[in-house]
Amino acid sequence: MSKAAEEQIQTTIQIYFDSMFESSAEKVHQAFHANARITGYLPQGFFEMTVGDFASFVQQQPAAHAAGKTPFLEVVSLNVHGQTAVARVRDDYLGHRYLDTLSFVQTDGRWLIYNKLFHIESEAAD
Repeated sequence: MSKAAEEQIQTTIQIYFDSMFESSAEKVHQAFHANARITGYLPQGFFEMTVGDFASFVQQQPAAHAAGKTPFLEVVSLNVHGQTAVARVRDDYLGHRYLDTLSFVQTDGRWLIYNKLFHIESEAAD
């Protein structure tokens, strides 16, 4: 695994997390490939969105940053193979602790999330 690729992916993961923590649709679009999908299970059942849908959803939520919440982001694993990668990250968002599986593609020299598969593990710590 290239150290440069790993650092670029870590940066994309941070932008992804910041998009939710700051309620920033702009950062959602910076982190995700335009054709990406966001998929997983919520208490109401199976859920899937486009990047545009997710950006709109994120923007409508109260910003945890503005509310003084403590950020929680943990990169559990990161595997890079050529121009693709998979990361598992744990993060707190909207009162829940999520385990996200993020797949990445390298496009035009940038690492972007192509798919987010999420699972709620528990209530958030704070």
